Amino acid sequence: MYLCIVLFPLVGSLCTGIFGRFLGYRGAAVFTTCFVFFAFLLSCSAFYEVALCASPCYIKLSPWFMSEMFDAYWGFLFDSLTVVMCVVVTLVSTLVHMYGISYMEKDPHIPRFMCYLSIFTFFMLMLVTADNYIEMFLGWEGVGLASYLLINFWYTRLQANKAAIKAMLINRVGDFGLALGIMGIYYIFKTVDFSVVFACAAHFAANPAPFVFCNIEFSTLNTICILLFIGAVGKSAQLGLHAWLPDAMEGPTPVSALIHAATMVCSGVFLIARCSPLFEHAPTAGILVTLVGAMTCLFAATTGLVQNDLKRVIAYSTCSQLGYMVLACGLSNYSVGIFHLMNHAFFKALLFLSAGSVIHALSDEQDMRKMGGLARLIPFTYCMMCIGSLSLVGFPFLTGFYSKEVILECAAVNYTVSGHFAYWCGATCVLFTSYYSFRCIFLTFSCKGQSSKQLFKNAHEAPLLMALPLCALAFGSIFVGYLSKDMMIGCGTNFWGNSLFSLPQNVLLYESEYLSQIQKLLPIVFTTLGAVLAFIITKRGTHIVVNINDEMISTAPPLTLTQSMSNRFYQVSSASFFIRKLYFFFNKRWFFDKVYNDLIAQKVISFGYKISFKTIDKGLLEVLGPLGVSNTLLKFVQQISRLQSGFIFNYALMMLLGIAILVFLVFFFPMFYPIIDIRIVFILIISGLMVSPGPKGEVAPGCEPSEQPLAST
Repeated sequence: MYLCIVLFPLVGSLCTGIFGRFLGYRGAAVFTTCFVFFAFLLSCSAFYEVALCASPCYIKLSPWFMSEMFDAYWGFLFDSLTVVMCVVVTLVSTLVHMYGISYMEKDPHIPRFMCYLSIFTFFMLMLVTADNYIEMFLGWEGVGLASYLLINFWYTRLQANKAAIKAMLINRVGDFGLALGIMGIYYIFKTVDFSVVFACAAHFAANPAPFVFCNIEFSTLNTICILLFIGAVGKSAQLGLHAWLPDAMEGPTPVSALIHAATMVCSGVFLIARCSPLFEHAPTAGILVTLVGAMTCLFAATTGLVQNDLKRVIAYSTCSQLGYMVLACGLSNYSVGIFHLMNHAFFKALLFLSAGSVIHALSDEQDMRKMGGLARLIPFTYCMMCIGSLSLVGFPFLTGFYSKEVILECAAVNYTVSGHFAYWCGATCVLFTSYYSFRCIFLTFSCKGQSSKQLFKNAHEAPLLMALPLCALAFGSIFVGYLSKDMMIGCGTNFWGNSLFSLPQNVLLYESEYLSQIQKLLPIVFTTLGAVLAFIITKRGTHIVVNINDEMISTAPPLTLTQSMSNRFYQVSSASFFIRKLYFFFNKRWFFDKVYNDLIAQKVISFGYKISFKTIDKGLLEVLGPLGVSNTLLKFVQQISRLQSGFIFNYALMMLLGIAILVFLVFFFPMFYPIIDIRIVFILIISGLMVSPGPKGEVAPGCEPSEQPLAST
C-alpha cells in the first residue's frame, strides 16, 4: 500500500505519455486524475496508521548501487512528517488535475499536460518519502525538471521559455549547495542514511571536529547545515534566489497552483524540517535561517504592494508565506512551520485556482487595472477569492490565523536580536499582506470597471469541474486549521514523534502561551489597518499622479485606464519625494534583477569574452598550445630549408665550420675531450678535403646534374 502512494502517479504519467494519443483528451485526463486520487486515498490510510496510530513504516528495497566505500539502497520512510506531506501533495494534485480538465479543455496538448502534472507529483512524493539523501536528491532534481517542463508547457511563447530557463538556472545554484552539503555529510558521517546521520548528530556536536580551509577553521555541522540551507533557499525562493518564482507564472494557472501550494516551493521547507536533528546542533545556521526567512517576508510583501498582475500578486504572497515557514524553522519550531505549510497549501491553491477562474472568465486577461465590478458577474468566484484572501491575511478563526499567529508569538518570546527582528518583520508583513490582498479584491471585484464592455460581455462563472475543487479548498481554508491545531502544535502533543527533533531547551511554543495580550492582538490590528488603507486608497481616496520622467506631480481624481496609459502616468498614494522613491524601489523589486543583470550576468559575459575567449583561448592557448607549437615548428623548418641550396660548396663550407668547432672544443675545452674521439675528427678533416669545391664553384666530376628525364617505371 505504501509503495502504491508513490508509484500510482508514475504509472498514470507513463501511460498517458506513451498512450496519450490513443486515450484522447478525456481518456488521458480521467486516467491520470484517477491514479492521483487513488494515491490520495492511500495517503489518508497511511496518515491514519502512521500518524494517528503512531506506527511509522520503513521499507527497504533492493540495492541501488554498491561499492567498497559507498552503498545506497532504494528505501522509503513513512513517518508523521512524510504522511502529512503525502496527504497535502496528493490532495492538492488531485484537485489541480480535476480543475485542469476543464481549464485546459481547448488546448490540443492536454495529454502532455496531464503527463507532466503526474510526473511532477511523483517526484515530489519521491522526495518526501526518501530515507536517504541520495534518493531525496533524485526527487529534488526531478521536481526541478518537471517544473521546467510545466512552466515551458506553452513553449512557443518567448516569455515562457525565458521563465523556464530562469527557474532552471537559479535552482541549479541551490542544487549545487545541496550537493555539497550531501558530500559533506558523507565525508563526516560516512553514510547518507537519515537514521544513522541523525543518530550521530549529537555526538559530533559534543565532539566537534572543525575542518580547515585556507587556514580558517569552520564548524562542521554549521557548514553542512548552511550548504543544505542554500539548497532550500533555491527551491523555496528565499531572498537572493527568489527571482524565478514570479516569472514562473508564465505557465498555465493549474501549474502555478501546484508549484506554489504543495510541491516545488515547499520542498525547501521540508528539507529543513527533515534535517532538524542537524540544524538543532548548528546554532549559527539557525540564526541565518531566521534572518533570511524574515527578510524574505519583508521583501515579498513590499514588492507585492505595487504589482498589477493578478497572478504575480499571489506569487509574491507565496514568497512571503514561505518566509514565515523558514522563519519558524529557524526558531526551532519545525512543527509550526510544517503546520503553516499545510494550511498554506489550502488557501494558496484556492487563490490561484480562483484567479484562474477570473482569467478564464475574462478571456485570459490578468491586469487588475482592466478589471472591476466582477462581483456581480462571477459571484461564486468572488466568494472563493474572499475566503482565500481572508485566510491568507490571518483573519480570526480561519485556517491561516492559527499558524501565522503562532509563528509571530514564538518570534516575540525569542529574546534575541534575531528573534525581535523576525517578529517585527513578520508583524509588518501582516500589514502589507492585508493591504495587497484587499487591494486585489477591490480592484478585481468591487471597483468600477476600467476596461471596454467587450471584455466583460462574455464573462461567465466557472464550470462544475472548476467549481468543485474550489469548494473543497474553501472548506480546507476555513476548517483545517481549527481541526488540526491541537493535534499538530498543541502543548504536549506527540503527533510528530521522532520525525521532528527539537532540543529540550527550545520551549518557545510553551512560552508563547504567556505572551501579553497587546502583542497577541497586534497582528490582528495590523490586518484591520491594512484592509482599511486598501479600501481608502483604492476606492475612496484621491490619487497622486507621478510622471515617469519626474517632470510633474499633481493631485487628481482617479483617471480612466486609457488616460493613464496615454499620459504614461504612475498612480501612487503620496506626492512626497520619499514615497515616490520608495514606490520606485519596490516596483523594481529591490533592484535584485538589476544586480543580477548588470553586476553578475554582464560582468560574467564580459569576463568570458575578454579574458576567457580573447586572452586565454585566442591568446595563450593558441600561442602555447597545439596551434602555437605547429606555427613555431613550421617557421623553424622554413628557416632550416633555406640551407638546402643544392650547391656542394655550401655543404662543404658547413662541414668545415663543423670541423672547426669540434677542433676548437677539443683543444681549448678539455672537458669535452672524453666525449669526442680524436679519430672521428681526423676522418671528418680528410672527408672535408676530399669534397672541397673546385675553382669558381665548379661541380666535382661525376656529379653533373643529368639532363635526361627519368625513365618511367
